[in-house]
Amino acid sequence: MNRKALAAAFPVTLPVLMGYLSIGIAFGLMLERAGFNFIWAFFMSLTIYAGSGQYLAVELLSTAAGLGTVAVMTLLINFRHLVYGLSMLEKFRGMGWRKFYMIFSLTDETYALLAGAAVPVGVSPRDFYFAVAILDHLYWIAGSVIGGVAGGLLSLDITGIDFAMTALFVVIAVDQWKAAREHLPALLGAGCTLLFLILVGEEQMLLPALGAIVAALLLLRPRLEKEQETAGKEADA
Repeated sequence: MNRKALAAAFPVTLPVLMGYLSIGIAFGLMLERAGFNFIWAFFMSLTIYAGSGQYLAVELLSTAAGLGTVAVMTLLINFRHLVYGLSMLEKFRGMGWRKFYMIFSLTDETYALLAGAAVPVGVSPRDFYFAVAILDHLYWIAGSVIGGVAGGLLSLDITGIDFAMTALFVVIAVDQWKAAREHLPALLGAGCTLLFLILVGEEQMLLPALGAIVAALLLLRPRLEKEQETAGKEADA
């Protein structure tokens, strides 16, 4: 692991650290209460690494649902990651064996950081992306294990702790808004999400909203790339 890349990635991942510790601890506590100790929390977070999917798995496993049901529901919940992966093809090009880990570790928060964070001068972009992914994964594992251990030792009220995930998204979105010159993609995303929330309701909105966002961005891609190129030339001048 490149130490320079790790040092550059750590400050960028601090919002994820705070959010993943909170959400991971909550997951570990829930898993412990469902009858699975911190060892289960460790291996689930190591090999599954899907926050909403793992929360769902706790509920399904606690009701004795079959593994097939858990797998299908997790796939449906995390289907949006297909869109994430497609948009990261260029960034992951040439990463060799690390590309497979990058695909596996592409959570919502990691995707947001990779899509919006500027690679520091003097640091290899590929090393930087890999360091961001590794750190985020370690944060999630650490939070899950801490929660599992605490759940086995203490009796805690965790009401409302899952709001940390929402707060984490807000922090990342605000940081990206401040850093970006072009706000049209963010406005498109918010607009499409709100539109389909009204049209089809919160339970059915995800896939049509994602489809509309992707279609809109593809149509506007030439304009956005031209504006990005112009902004880059102005910054270099």
